[in-house]
Amino acid sequence: MKRLFIVCTLVFVCTVEAFAQKQDDMKQAVEHLASQQLGGRFPATAGDTLASEFIVGKLRCLRLKPIVKGKKKIAFFQDFTYGKTQAEERTTHNIIAVIPGKDKRLKHEYIVVGSHYDHLGLGGQNSGSRRPDTLAVHPGADDNASGDAVVIQLAEHFKKARLPRSIIIAFFGAEEQGLIGSKNFLEWMRKTDGKRINLPESKDGIVAMVNLDMVGRMRDNALSVSGTGTSSAFKAIAEEVAAQTGLNISCTADGYGASDQASFVAADIPVLFLTTGGHMEYHTPSDLPSTINYDGMQQVLDYTKELVNRLANMPQKPDFINVPSSSTMMGNTRFKVTLGLMPDVMGANRIPGLRADIVVAGKPAHNAGIRSGDIIQEIDGKPVKDINEYMKRLSELEAGTTIPVKVLRGEETLTFQVKLNPAKK
Repeated sequence: MKRLFIVCTLVFVCTVEAFAQKQDDMKQAVEHLASQQLGGRFPATAGDTLASEFIVGKLRCLRLKPIVKGKKKIAFFQDFTYGKTQAEERTTHNIIAVIPGKDKRLKHEYIVVGSHYDHLGLGGQNSGSRRPDTLAVHPGADDNASGDAVVIQLAEHFKKARLPRSIIIAFFGAEEQGLIGSKNFLEWMRKTDGKRINLPESKDGIVAMVNLDMVGRMRDNALSVSGTGTSSAFKAIAEEVAAQTGLNISCTADGYGASDQASFVAADIPVLFLTTGGHMEYHTPSDLPSTINYDGMQQVLDYTKELVNRLANMPQKPDFINVPSSSTMMGNTRFKVTLGLMPDVMGANRIPGLRADIVVAGKPAHNAGIRSGDIIQEIDGKPVKDINEYMKRLSELEAGTTIPVKVLRGEETLTFQVKLNPAKK
């Protein structure tokens, strides 16, 4: 018994140490990728190069399979050029590696596990920055150094696990410029390319895509999982893994969120998109490593490990279901008015109502006194319990009117009079 106790104690200690090491590795990755030295990782800049070298160094240490024949220095790079005019052209790349599957039949089917590694650089006008008048490094700790750090750990895990299906580890470039890297990767997969190695012959060999974008700000064990309707088995798998790992997940059927999985679902590939949601530091110089929830990132890592494991072990490849985009319902063309806030589309808040994740300064909600983190419970005297009721309430409103909005702030219930602006066309 004493010997058994000692063995069990040693196993427990080793497990705790391994757990702590993974968190430390993720923290180091986020701190490096979101450092001032990398300057916001804008495509085709010195910071983009430094970020690429860091990620490729990790892949080489893991001895993952490259995807391009030729010089070793470009073995993991899939280069592409983008830009509306010749003067605006930039050349950057996706970083891709492959972990071959162990099953003789299933190894010819590939699951892409990816994140984007670029960000906004110094921001400025038309950059996507929420502070366009401020030229400063936008570190992008959550967006998306957090996703990159988790995918690096996933690569290490799946290299050791050797799943039945093959895994493509992908870090996409120029996502912030319009999902350019992921679109280009799929276009490249449609072509015959003699330099391509260790990949399926065409994009048809890709049976699923799992994307991680902004996974560093978990609250209340809540995780959003989009794309659960793009294959008939996905919702049940996502919910079963959530129950196993103790997360509160909110499922969205379609996969057309504003990140790289949208490129794959548009190519008829089923997807799952994981995110912990928006926050006030999103697309600002304040998206710093110090704001990251590393315990939450560990939870995302554990969830994704089991999620991909189940996808890789499905006896048949996932079917694809074309789910209409629900994101268009939030578009300005659907509504005559805007409150000027980013709602909690995850819906994992346990308190009845819909949390305002980001309330934009100078917009109607902010001008009335509503603040980020307030939980909207009524609009114009009608209840709001989730994102669907929120959208319904907006569709009923008219520009130029003033309506009451009841919110919960902490334990206090407040009502604000909001003068509605017309939504931009």
